[in-house]
Amino acid sequence: MLWDHYVFRRGDGVHELWDDLLKDRPVKLLYIAGRGFDVRAQSVMRDFVAGQQGAGRQTVSAKLLLLGFQGYELDDDVEALTQENAAALEAIFAPLGETVTVIVTRREGEEEASASDALRQRVKAVLDEIAGKTDIILDVSSLPRATYLALLTNILHRLVPEKVPAEGKEYPLYASGVNFQVLVAEDAKLDGQIRAEDPSNDLVNIPGFLATWQLESVQDWPLVWFPVLGEGRVNQLQKIGGSIPAEAEVCPVVPHPSKDPRRADRLLVEYREPLFDSRKTPTSNILYAQEAQPFEAYRQILGAMKRYQNSMSILGGCRLVMSPLGSKLITLGTGLACFEMRPTDLTAKYGVAIPHAEPRRYIASVDALRQSNPDVSVLLLTGEAYGAPG
Repeated sequence: MLWDHYVFRRGDGVHELWDDLLKDRPVKLLYIAGRGFDVRAQSVMRDFVAGQQGAGRQTVSAKLLLLGFQGYELDDDVEALTQENAAALEAIFAPLGETVTVIVTRREGEEEASASDALRQRVKAVLDEIAGKTDIILDVSSLPRATYLALLTNILHRLVPEKVPAEGKEYPLYASGVNFQVLVAEDAKLDGQIRAEDPSNDLVNIPGFLATWQLESVQDWPLVWFPVLGEGRVNQLQKIGGSIPAEAEVCPVVPHPSKDPRRADRLLVEYREPLFDSRKTPTSNILYAQEAQPFEAYRQILGAMKRYQNSMSILGGCRLVMSPLGSKLITLGTGLACFEMRPTDLTAKYGVAIPHAEPRRYIASVDALRQSNPDVSVLLLTGEAYGAPG
């Protein structure tokens, strides 16, 4: 696996990593964040900017890409918080460089192709800025799930076009020395309280994973569905499940170990009807993934995907369909597994798909958002830490 050895820090270890990674060298920075209502993004950016202004740091150039969204239904206080958060993020980043806001309008009632096209436009706007950067930071704290999964997998695809180590060449994750970090302000309890409602009937597909979902030539392959469960997402799961064949193998993924030792049990009760009563999913199919350790979740999910791929090769091929509906760190681990499993050979006898039912309404407590005390985590996915050529 690509991240057999990995770099992951949280809490005080984040600043230690930044000291080791960013000191005494010129930095050409692209910082990607969401123009959303989740004010946890401010704490992450504030810590990074303060550190980058310290002794021994040299910022040659820096740009903040602030990705905005339209077409969502938000309460007035949440909408006001969105505007406040955008202004605060721009002000926090100002000492390092300019802010460019990218907004792709998604009007109510648009077809699935339009929603998917909007997602592709956001991804393209980001990929167009990558050339010449030494450091890329993706802050997922205030980005919708489909957007940060699309950015994560497509930035990795740009930086790591070859995933198999070759003799005499640099390790793929060295990525010509470009350091790609993912920042997360994680509060799994708060994530579970943010309600995503009124999911679209038309599924949005993550760019790069569309063929497995739509190509007629693979529709006869058996399908394995991995719904990664999170609180308050039953409606989204049911929308996705409506396109999953009744005979599909279903492997629910729940967070365990977790800060709340009963969280997995409550999720299984919450999803009992659509997964166990209706589909008769055997409890032996349940997978457990680390709530707070994305690389361990990546290993657990990747291992399961590879086992099904190998066991179903005798049937001619299989489709592996992932539905990440859990908290941020597990979702990131899921995205890494999907990136690594994404076939690079057009003749491969399996495929990976990530269809997503995008919610059109979010309900969140402004007080809970302001009072959250999240754990800041960093995943370093590529760069010098993964070995220089030689």
